[in-house]
Amino acid sequence: MNLNQVIVLNEGYSFMENLPDLHGRTMDNDTDRAVPSATMMANCTCTLIKSPDCNVIVDTMTPWDGDLLLQKLQEHGLTPDDIDWVVSTHGHSDHLGNNNLFLKARHMVGTSISQRNRYFIHDFNNAPYSLSSGIEVIASPGHTLSCVSVLVHRGSILLTEPKQQQPEQPEPEPTGTIAIVGDLFERREDIEQPALWMEAGSEDPAAQRKNRARVASLADVIVPGHGGPFPVNQMMRDTLQHQVAAGFGECSAEEDGRKEN
Repeated sequence: MNLNQVIVLNEGYSFMENLPDLHGRTMDNDTDRAVPSATMMANCTCTLIKSPDCNVIVDTMTPWDGDLLLQKLQEHGLTPDDIDWVVSTHGHSDHLGNNNLFLKARHMVGTSISQRNRYFIHDFNNAPYSLSSGIEVIASPGHTLSCVSVLVHRGSILLTEPKQQQPEQPEPEPTGTIAIVGDLFERREDIEQPALWMEAGSEDPAAQRKNRARVASLADVIVPGHGGPFPVNQMMRDTLQHQVAAGFGECSAEEDGRKEN
């Protein structure tokens, strides 16, 4: 079986650098002085897909990460010209900062597909967009209204750092369907703590809840927007479905309580 190899080149993160004190002021961690607003520190998870007939990079981090991205590609024997598709799961700056490195590739930013000045029209509401055999892109709005997720069928997850190749090393075992989802999921913990994805920003929380449950029902492994990959189990799927039923269209009572405190 020809597997589609999924490689996390750089694991993302997100956290608040400054948090309000008891008086509602935001404090600078270095100076312990009040500052006008809190600051979020964030960078996205950057993922490479190596399939038998194309190479895909998903979410290219910030513009300050170009050298890091080139180094990670080189570790896997690739240059920017070897990439056939660049997918930014949405249009935020930490997910498309190095798209300009890949001038031979076709680009997808959210649901917008282009190469140079040519734009390719596709109705994501009608069907997924196929990048290759076993790799397709689906609409998954919520965090932004044009968010997409990449579904990799017949996939296998490889370590961030390439293993030393040895003649006796077996082929990687198939993992199943791997969903690279951008900020549909911030990280593994936001399943039990939905405030994590809500506080990161959601243009349509009801749609995001629904699409989180839908993608989890399709995937064996999820690569979130700001954390490492994690396997999906039935308990997670049940939790996400319950959140849809309890909070579709409105914040759940639990989330409302967090906002009031």
